[in-house]
Amino acid sequence: MKLKWYGLLGLAIVICAEVLLFLRVELVTIWFTPIVWTGYILFVDSLVLRLKGASLIHDRLKEFLMVPWLSIFFWLMFEVYNVFLKNWYYINLPPQAWQRNLGYGWAFATIFPGIFETTELLEALFPFHRIRRAPFRFSDFWLSLSVVVGVLCVVVPPLLPDPIARYLFGFVWLGFFFLVDPLNMQLGAPSILRDWEEGRPGRTYALLLGGFVCGILWEFWNYWARTKWIYAVPLLSQVKLFEMPVLGFLGFPPFAVECYVLYHLARKVLRGEVMWV
Repeated sequence: MKLKWYGLLGLAIVICAEVLLFLRVELVTIWFTPIVWTGYILFVDSLVLRLKGASLIHDRLKEFLMVPWLSIFFWLMFEVYNVFLKNWYYINLPPQAWQRNLGYGWAFATIFPGIFETTELLEALFPFHRIRRAPFRFSDFWLSLSVVVGVLCVVVPPLLPDPIARYLFGFVWLGFFFLVDPLNMQLGAPSILRDWEEGRPGRTYALLLGGFVCGILWEFWNYWARTKWIYAVPLLSQVKLFEMPVLGFLGFPPFAVECYVLYHLARKVLRGEVMWV
């Protein structure tokens, strides 16, 4: 199977990063997460191109170059939530502020591309597009209720006292979907709810599976790195797979859907369908 040069480069980055991590080369142990995810994104995009004949990097380069910036922006939003909810923290960070900030930015920049590339790969491998169900319509009442529920989910948790707030990060993971996707419908942006109205739930399933795959990779690669995140969630915190309490893996699938709807809201507001082509 012939891959584009950047796909081979990405595969080489992943392999070299793994080998150097195993050898405990200090520079790689500190920067492992953004390095390995950069290689993964390049490799997977090349696979998608080989399987589908088109990919984000190869055919939508301007859009691809915007995705990391939006990834940083939205993940910083979740970091602000974490100031109040205290569900994770970072260890073994570089002592210099500029190195820490570079590491944060580089790592955060890989989140959305990693999810979207993984989802596109799954869509290329499995016939999600063939999944059909009976079309139906969400009433204005249900769409309005979704927005109200979303507002409550994203506003209330950080306002509660610390012992309670720690248990409520799951509401944030779900809340932005309930809040944003009805807005995407009204704006004419890609929408999960519209997909379901039209009887096409395949994208939802692909995103859910893509989020789970990325979650496994995030936690697997994070576990072996020296500079990494540690969870402080209060539920079954001793029953772990890698550094993640096992129940926490349930958050990755809806997180992928949430990233999708946030991205498409930003893309619509910024006129990305016009400016990024």
